Amino acid sequence: MRQIWVITKRELSTFFNSLMAYIMLIAFLGFSGFFTWISGNDVFFMGQASMKPFFSVAYWTLFFFIPALTMRMLAEEKRSGTIEMLITKPVSDWQIIMGKFLSILILIGISLVLTLPYYITIWNIGPIDHGAVWTGYLGLLLMSASYISIGLFTSSITNNQIVAFLLALLIGVFFHIIFDVLANSTDGLVAQLFNYLSLSSHYSSVTRGVVDSRDLIYFGSLIVMGLIATETALTKRNITR
Repeated sequence: MRQIWVITKRELSTFFNSLMAYIMLIAFLGFSGFFTWISGNDVFFMGQASMKPFFSVAYWTLFFFIPALTMRMLAEEKRSGTIEMLITKPVSDWQIIMGKFLSILILIGISLVLTLPYYITIWNIGPIDHGAVWTGYLGLLLMSASYISIGLFTSSITNNQIVAFLLALLIGVFFHIIFDVLANSTDGLVAQLFNYLSLSSHYSSVTRGVVDSRDLIYFGSLIVMGLIATETALTKRNITR
């Protein structure tokens, strides 16, 4: 665990020593703040104390931001050769992956904590469903963790950051949009299968204030599969070196 935390702190330091973390935080807060308070579909337009506008925009904003954060994690280290130095240290591939995974998840967590004033302000405007708010934040964290694992995988199979970014977006589009569209355009068992594969259906379920074990299993499976695929890609590369 100590090695994982060392790598996590190293990656967080890299984020905050550059403009990456600050740009991400400012852009995320800017987008979420605009659509929560100012846009035509904001809190005041809805006429009720609800965090739905925020969760809707955060759902899309993080979808694009996370691949931008993960694209350099392994691809850049492979291109520059620093991954070779890291691998020679007394750490396993899994510890490297988990350290990088946690660093991005913590950064996302920081960005979500900075939006708590939205929650407090809306709470002061009128009665709010607190359970739905907290499960909404949980849904964003679970979704983020899923896309981080996918982004790390795409970053592990290429030396090019742009390719890693585009591959992560391409894979994410299936879970974010396509499976949901296919579920709505089919019926029977096929529709049920696509609906289960759709990340949006599970995210919507969680943000309604109900945490179902099926949703937790779905997100947990997606996260684990992405991380295992990343480890497999790194291990294969080490063997063929």
